[in-house]
Amino acid sequence: MTPTFTRRQVLAAMAASLLSPAYAAGSFPDHPITIVVPFAVGGSTDLSARLVAEELGATQNMPAIVVNRTGGGGVLGWSNVARQPADGYTLLTTEMSFAIAPGLLPSLPFDAHRGFAHIITAVQVPHVLVVNPDVPAKTVQELIALAKARPGKLFYGSGGTGTNTHLAAELFKDVAGKLDIVHVPYKGAGAVLADLMGGQVQMLITSLPTALPLIQAGKLRALMLASDKRSPALPDVPSAPEVGLPQLDIEFWIGFAAPAGTPPQIVDKLSHAIAAALRTPTAQARVKDMGMEVIANTPAQAAALTDREMARWAAVIKQNGIKAE
Repeated sequence: MTPTFTRRQVLAAMAASLLSPAYAAGSFPDHPITIVVPFAVGGSTDLSARLVAEELGATQNMPAIVVNRTGGGGVLGWSNVARQPADGYTLLTTEMSFAIAPGLLPSLPFDAHRGFAHIITAVQVPHVLVVNPDVPAKTVQELIALAKARPGKLFYGSGGTGTNTHLAAELFKDVAGKLDIVHVPYKGAGAVLADLMGGQVQMLITSLPTALPLIQAGKLRALMLASDKRSPALPDVPSAPEVGLPQLDIEFWIGFAAPAGTPPQIVDKLSHAIAAALRTPTAQARVKDMGMEVIANTPAQAAALTDREMARWAAVIKQNGIKAE
């Protein structure tokens, strides 16, 4: 075998790899993309995924459908996507619960650090503390005083053990004076709302888009933004530092990822398409109406943010002795 022939073989192999379906980003996608949301319909992650899917199909020639695979506080959906082919046709919504999971659940059935190719951080979402309007507390300090006067008599809902809504409320209980408020887990933050309005649970800390329509309708009372600043969507609701709880600056974000091994060309194409979809006038208006902010960063920035968040919440879990139920 001559050196010339060897070079020809190498060039042929390179050409074949570039033309193979896995790397042919120019022809991707040739059928609809599935976006898996590990939580119930109605939460901010679900709303964001549906907005992106709609805009991808309408403006980016990337038809996409949203599938909700709930269970295990997100574990079922995360695991499902981790097992899918790394071809860009199955995506996962990632968010704070995904970053919480490695610190809370050491025996996850996938590698949270290396099991996914992060595509983009799509939006950032403030959290809000809401109560049933019948709760006799008009401020956070009044709620704290009520909880101290009635230990074990108040209940808060969450979207499931280990989710952002769970840890946010546990952090609130801790920094507000080791409050005794009972946790009631549900299958998704959206599923809590009916019981919250019905009075079966009294409190919820959730993303602003999930609760905003009910706050605006007077069906829930907002006491605090779990953020370092107020939101234009609720200008009269104080921020966490304003009520003396600066530790409750919760940076909630929603991103998209694919199974590890997805070709970089496809990851980049998806990242650019999702960013473009989020910057359409329709998407910008809807994001603003939901109280969110477009981030639309790069795959490298999305991966770095996820790593930082995993480290942050692992420290919170360890410091507060939080255990999975």
